[in-house]
Amino acid sequence: MSTGAWIAVIAIAVALAFGLFRMLSDGRFRGTKELHVPHEVHKPEPHAWDAVSDALGETELGARATLVQFSSAFCAPCRATRRILGEVAEIVPGVVHLEIDAEHHLDLVRRLDILRTPTTLVIDGGGYEIARATGAPRKEQVLSAIPTIDLES
Repeated sequence: MSTGAWIAVIAIAVALAFGLFRMLSDGRFRGTKELHVPHEVHKPEPHAWDAVSDALGETELGARATLVQFSSAFCAPCRATRRILGEVAEIVPGVVHLEIDAEHHLDLVRRLDILRTPTTLVIDGGGYEIARATGAPRKEQVLSAIPTIDLES
């Protein structure tokens, strides 16, 4: 085989490995760093909801969870994510969906370390970020990331 053929084979292998990685990782919710452990000596981490409400003004925090979606205008997966999160907010009591245009809220994007769109944050009823997904999640993934609480008590 010639040198050019070897380079082509290596480039194809790298592209396939990257595509497989993206396919397996896109849309998966990952837990975030520990946020619920207030220390007596150290101040607790700021609430993710505080950052969102500081940037947007008056917004509604869901009793059970708030699904905060960061989108951009020309992002095709953002439209699918908007539809899925909207459906989940309609069928699960106490869940609110909030979409934020990342291009118009760059300070908030930097503050919450949003690296790409769509990114979805799951914020619990106390305002803490409990999970995060980059890419378009499936409805089952969103439902499994929502905390289970009894809203009747």
